[in-house]
Amino acid sequence: MKKKEDDLTFEIQFYEGLIKKKPDFVEALAALGDIYTKQGFYEKGLTIDRKLSVLRPEDPNVFYNLACSYSLVNNIDQALAAMQQATEYGYHDFDYLQKDSDLENLRRDTRFEHFLANVKNKKSP
Repeated sequence: MKKKEDDLTFEIQFYEGLIKKKPDFVEALAALGDIYTKQGFYEKGLTIDRKLSVLRPEDPNVFYNLACSYSLVNNIDQALAAMQQATEYGYHDFDYLQKDSDLENLRRDTRFEHFLANVKNKKSP
């Protein structure tokens, strides 16, 4: 287990170093945000996802991840708003959205089912 922790520490330091040199390095930011979230550093992951949403303002996956981060810190209003943006920009994997553990807090909110029904109705031919 120590090796895995050492590897993650190295990865975090590596990506943080890259971002220090090039703050708008989208791929490094995305990788670092993912590592932070997987390690339970949800606020740090959210900070990264907010920055990515500015750098990639119409990327559905960026806004999906932002919704996940907001959900993980239990900011449901912002999670719902980010998910709305994700779907407006083209996110449509509704099956995964209903299974993703990062969205558990969002799915508990009564507004989520209404949101999902509305989005699915808009996508129907």
